[in-house]
Amino acid sequence: MALQPKVLMFGWEFPPEISGGLGTACYGLVSGLIENGVDVTFVVPKLYGSEETDKFRLVGASDVEVNFSTSKFQKNLEKVNYMQIHSHIIPYASPQEFMDREEFDIDSISKVDSNFSSAKFQFGGRYGKSLLSEVSKYAVVAMQIAQDQDFDVIHAHDWLTFPAAIMAKEVSGKPLVVHVHATEFDRSGESVNQEVYDLERRGCEAADRIICVSRLTRRILMNRYGIDGRKISVVHNAVVPKPAIIYPKRNLIDKKIVTFLGRITFQKGPDYFVDAARKVLDVMPDTHFVMAGNGDMFLKCVERAAELRISNRFHFTGFLNYFETNNLFGMTDVYVMPSVSEPFGITPLEAMRTGVPVIISKQSGVAEVLKNSIKVDFWDVNALSDTIIGLLKNEEVSKKLAADGTHEVNEMKWEYASLKVREIYNKTINRRRSVRN
Repeated sequence: MALQPKVLMFGWEFPPEISGGLGTACYGLVSGLIENGVDVTFVVPKLYGSEETDKFRLVGASDVEVNFSTSKFQKNLEKVNYMQIHSHIIPYASPQEFMDREEFDIDSISKVDSNFSSAKFQFGGRYGKSLLSEVSKYAVVAMQIAQDQDFDVIHAHDWLTFPAAIMAKEVSGKPLVVHVHATEFDRSGESVNQEVYDLERRGCEAADRIICVSRLTRRILMNRYGIDGRKISVVHNAVVPKPAIIYPKRNLIDKKIVTFLGRITFQKGPDYFVDAARKVLDVMPDTHFVMAGNGDMFLKCVERAAELRISNRFHFTGFLNYFETNNLFGMTDVYVMPSVSEPFGITPLEAMRTGVPVIISKQSGVAEVLKNSIKVDFWDVNALSDTIIGLLKNEEVSKKLAADGTHEVNEMKWEYASLKVREIYNKTINRRRSVRN
């Protein structure tokens, strides 16, 4: 009989307040774990009040009061060897003011003055310029949470939560499972942010077990981070079941629509999508292209569309919420994910779930599991444009691919993926107990 572990889980976002696939994956995994009898306490930096929390505990770090006055706090803070003491305390600053200072980051926590008693810290919960500061504050709050909560194992999602999870492990002595949804090499190519890379590596080294979303990500951890492959398990993502509200196929402009949905960044290959659009329009000039999302390549893509003289057929929507996304899929004839390096890729599953045929890059983790999709190399703009044209022109093939794809993704359930995660929890917990005994 499988154990029903209690899990303390650290994330950075949770639906409906999300910025991308990480929050969606966390929601799906937590839902599946609950269905399989796992007790989950999910921690995020900030709650917005619109989250559904009836089946599990959702904790906002902003609401947690950290007690600085106890010797236990001081002792546990000293345990965390990456918290280097090389910044000075401002004599008359409150704990809040001290923690809010810009130089408060993962390597500049000072010894807490004995006059400090307790404080709550404010979190933006986003990805702004003070992100590293928030990551550090989150780690301090995690120590308090780990002291207050009852749990068997810690589960942390991506580098933003790794310092918090490491501190929770130091405080509690409980085993740590880290979940790698993306690496710095996926996000930035070879121009990695060294601080982020170091945090990713530190988290993986501190983990008792690592979950990767694809074999592709597992290879990156082994080859680029030097992580022992024997401690890495692959659990592919799934998709939340089709919503109760059915979004019928309807096209307000009565034209063929090809969609890109995701962060407009290097990792997602948006520039290849724009270049492919030009080639498609040379053959099918009435086609319309939609790029939904935001990112640091947004303006570059706008300028590229203007340069190629396709702006009248190219539409930039900005970020879309859950309901807007489903409406867009209801108007889409072909969905394209031309990612340069995609650890997994949930959006193709969401498109297939709503009956849209998809084209994905061979350089994506989801390509390892999807059968009813068309796969091309991200850099092969000719192959991408030819495939788009083929699907737009051949309605019979397109409908068959869409129908088969919908059937396929309806079998990719989070409850199945979470069973694998639960097994990883139990093995990790039992291994830790056997070592202690």
